[in-house]
Amino acid sequence: MAKALSHRSHGQEPAVAQSETGIDWRRKVSDHVAFGLLVYTGLHIFLTMQELKTGHGSVLPYFALIVLVAAIIPACRWLEMRWERLTDSEATDPDLAPVFRKEMILLWCAAIGLPVALTFGFQGIAALF
Repeated sequence: MAKALSHRSHGQEPAVAQSETGIDWRRKVSDHVAFGLLVYTGLHIFLTMQELKTGHGSVLPYFALIVLVAAIIPACRWLEMRWERLTDSEATDPDLAPVFRKEMILLWCAAIGLPVALTFGFQGIAALF
């Protein structure tokens, strides 16, 4: 017990060492996808509600919410399924750390950037009509 506590007190270990202790990339991807969808949905609804409060009566904000179901959820599920196909030994392979980081950066950029881009895009389209 004392050995384990002294090991933890030396600060963070690099991702490679953590992977050797049993980090499952499949589970981490699943967690990131779940939280990413929550952030995306919350941000998207918040921005859409701000647009609906302006009272322009446009159908475009509702269409933007449909994009969530039609495109984003299946894309996130596809990403998650790619990682779920890993075998148990592959799922704890530390060599996957760079791939994991890259894909999670893309996931979070999409989770935060897409609601903003969709809102401004639909505002631009609404301004044309």
